[in-house]
Amino acid sequence: MATITKRELAETISQKLGSPQIVTKQTIQLFLELCTEELVKGNRLEFRDFGILTTVERGSKIGRNPKTGATVEVPPKRVVRFKSGRLLKEKVQQNMPS
Repeated sequence: MATITKRELAETISQKLGSPQIVTKQTIQLFLELCTEELVKGNRLEFRDFGILTTVERGSKIGRNPKTGATVEVPPKRVVRFKSGRLLKEKVQQNMPS
């Protein structure tokens, strides 16, 4: 399984569109910044058939320090949750190695 970087993604998109790579990379960066801003505001991002990004509140809980074994309180926090869309699920499922 390979890791695809933003740069590699920009190269592929710019080749397919025939656009300058720098413009494509700036577009991807702007898209990511706008998504981050909306999630910080608490908004939900929905990309039809791909998935939904939302923020959820996790409550505080009691954890354990693995080094000392002492219990510690883990404070509440906001995290990003991704729920994949129907089409994405289907395509990933179809291409699973046997």
